[in-house]
Amino acid sequence: MNISVELTLTPLQDDFEQPIINFIKKLRVSGLTVLENPLSTQVYGPYDQVMSLLQSEVKNAFEAIDNGLLHIKIVKTDRSNYEPDF
Repeated sequence: MNISVELTLTPLQDDFEQPIINFIKKLRVSGLTVLENPLSTQVYGPYDQVMSLLQSEVKNAFEAIDNGLLHIKIVKTDRSNYEPDF
């Protein structure tokens, strides 16, 4: 089963850029499809692979910041090829 995950990491501290950059770089080298925009990062792939990656990398990201939050949306399908038709 493939899934699509949208992530928004928000460190609640002044020096917020580097933890976000490190988090995204770890996602990029995973071998999964990773797309980015100014507001979020999307990860696409098999459920077990995506969730395993998130389990380890969310922990690493949280250990690198003092305070923060992570918004996660999960869709039960691979939406990486979505293009609006309007």
